[in-house]
Amino acid sequence: MFKGSITALVTPFRDGEVDEGAHRRLIEFQIANGTNGLVPCGTTGESATLSYDEHDRVIELTIEAAAGRVPVIAGTGSNSTAETILLTKHAKKAGADAALLITPYYNKPTQQGLYEHYRKIAEEVDIPVILYNVPGRTSVNMLPETVARLSEIGNIVGIKEATGNLQQVSDVIEFSRKGFIVLSGDDFTTLPLLAIGGDGVISVTSNVAPKEMSRMVNSFLSGDVDEAKALHYRLQALHRAMFLETNPMPVKTALAIMGLLQEEFRLPLTRMSEGARERLVSTLKAYGIGSQRSSI
Repeated sequence: MFKGSITALVTPFRDGEVDEGAHRRLIEFQIANGTNGLVPCGTTGESATLSYDEHDRVIELTIEAAAGRVPVIAGTGSNSTAETILLTKHAKKAGADAALLITPYYNKPTQQGLYEHYRKIAEEVDIPVILYNVPGRTSVNMLPETVARLSEIGNIVGIKEATGNLQQVSDVIEFSRKGFIVLSGDDFTTLPLLAIGGDGVISVTSNVAPKEMSRMVNSFLSGDVDEAKALHYRLQALHRAMFLETNPMPVKTALAIMGLLQEEFRLPLTRMSEGARERLVSTLKAYGIGSQRSSI
């Protein structure tokens, strides 16, 4: 169910508020171009700056707009176990297909603390849970042995692995129960992760190039390795551009250039520096992305 190229959606703003019309347009653009799933309220969605009401509404809106055409994996993680349970219960009630739960940040739990955190949430909320390991954001690395323990809990169904460490990903696949889903959290390493047994990607780049990202992953999964490899190298410059500055600054800027949303962020994120923006624009033009892509 959770395979292929899944988009970590941005959250569009207009005059300081969530732009619901733009959010719906983004979802239509994604589905029309073959994306395999949607993740609202993740890091790319500026979830850390959303109020509880906004967080809940963005998830509800995504489920409404997707209308069952692709799965919705709601970002509901927090560094508080109680808060995570609260957000995850809402996502289940709203009809999300799964919850994506980041490892607790700032408080830096031990491996046992990580295990207890996820075990408690899985017990409290009967929804498929996808773990999210991104040490570069959280300063804590969930080790393969811990992931393997958690994979034995029935409704913990997979992990988004954003370490960029293929040895760690390989260990996760080897140690975890059969059928445990492993998704790349790093666009650059999607193809290598697929090659060692992964199932897909939760992607930033697919916000602006959903068709190509979906084709790359699904080509590999269907056995067309040459096609997947060609797309991997075609997408590399675009991946680099999406991380010229802190995510989601470049991807939201790109979507604004495409005419899909307003170029608006919430502090402490700001508009890109002029030099980085120029490099982004140059990369988009070379790739063939411009305002004409805004029509669905």
